[in-house]
Amino acid sequence: MMNLTRKNLGEAVNKNILSASQADALFDFLQEQTHDTPRFTFTHVLYYLGGLVAIGAMTLFMNLGWESFGGAGILLISLVYATLGLKMTNVFAARNLPIPAGISATFVVCLTPLAIYGLQQWLGVWPDESVYRDYHRYIKWHWLYMELATLAVGVVVAWKYPYPFLIMPIAVTLWYMSMDITAMISGGDNNWELRKLVSLYAGLLMICLAFWIDVRSRHQADYAFWIYMFGVTAFWGGLSLQNSEFELSKFIYFCINLVMIGVGVVLVRRVFVVFGALGSCGYIAHLAYDVFKDSWLFPIALTVIGLGIIYLGILWQKHEKAITEKSRRMLPLALRELLEARS
Repeated sequence: MMNLTRKNLGEAVNKNILSASQADALFDFLQEQTHDTPRFTFTHVLYYLGGLVAIGAMTLFMNLGWESFGGAGILLISLVYATLGLKMTNVFAARNLPIPAGISATFVVCLTPLAIYGLQQWLGVWPDESVYRDYHRYIKWHWLYMELATLAVGVVVAWKYPYPFLIMPIAVTLWYMSMDITAMISGGDNNWELRKLVSLYAGLLMICLAFWIDVRSRHQADYAFWIYMFGVTAFWGGLSLQNSEFELSKFIYFCINLVMIGVGVVLVRRVFVVFGALGSCGYIAHLAYDVFKDSWLFPIALTVIGLGIIYLGILWQKHEKAITEKSRRMLPLALRELLEARS
């Protein structure tokens, strides 16, 4: 999506495309339209920094001191925090401050694993000597109760308060579940082959879910971002860790990464492009250091390929509009509207 600045509008004024008053009015209109869209501004940095510090305090950075409160105390404190978080969400929403409201609602969802942990400790059904701070560090099957509760609370809160940032803890929880389900299936053994396969297919399912959400919410906010993020991470991680001695398998891996780059460009999802580029570079490094390590022609061939890709880029730029229009006419309406909204 194109970002218009005052400099861009000033250049339009200099070329008599807009008047100075029209440029000012258009800039103010665009600022108002995007005030609730996350951007790299000082205000938004403060919002997210404060929110992530508060969320991190109750998740990643939880210390052992809280164990002294006991299960009932942990549950009670979590409920008090959640009540305050919901109150803040309603206050911010009433004041038309969607980003702080979304962060506050996300804080409530992130409290769910802690509350469930406290409840299990209180009821005496916690299965081992592990503590809450291990939830974000180790893979265990019994985290599933905390994760299922987090998904349930996350879906309810996201339905009540439709803010895109709320999808973040849901996406993280789905990622955690893929690892913990593997531990449950394997009986707690470090079966890395099984874990890699589960990561691969769980990531692929998350990508499909994200695409479905992307299409469904194409006229609304970006609710699919976080699920794409963790889905691609799980898929690419599982794919890259697969072991194969066959060059054909490695070449297929390279092709999959190229497809990821293409998908990322079409859907305007940078996470596909980043991981696809990493995988492609990894394959080229394999060719350079293993397959063609003694060949003086390989660097020359790579240079020619690189220049060829640049030339393809020039041709694409020249014919992009015509190719895009023709190809999009062949797509279903929902997908066409999604691509037009992302372009």
